[in-house]
Amino acid sequence: QVQLVESGGGLVQAGGSLRLSCVASGGPYNVMGWYRQAPGKQRELVAAFTSAGTTNYADSVKGRFTISRDSAKNTVYLQMNSLKPEDTAVYYCHGYRALLRRDYWGQGTQVTVSS
Repeated sequence: QVQLVESGGGLVQAGGSLRLSCVASGGPYNVMGWYRQAPGKQRELVAAFTSAGTTNYADSVKGRFTISRDSAKNTVYLQMNSLKPEDTAVYYCHGYRALLRRDYWGQGTQVTVSS
């Protein structure tokens, strides 16, 4: 069964940190990463592992966020430091299976950064 389950969101003050986790089942996934969607805005890429194993980051989070993974646990993490109010959004785990040419999404986890 294909499933991506996020956890770790919450409310934090500006300057604080959070770590998001995404446990993936039903893979393998060729690409995995994190997206976010703020109210009234389009969903945007935050950070991702490419199919080549490299990482991509949105310019707005470079130097503050780090994506990592534990293959043994089928888990992808997003460590978020120096959080800003503009980071407030619902964060979604994303996986792509090239064999099926399909995108998969988690249910989302809310991150709220207060000023």
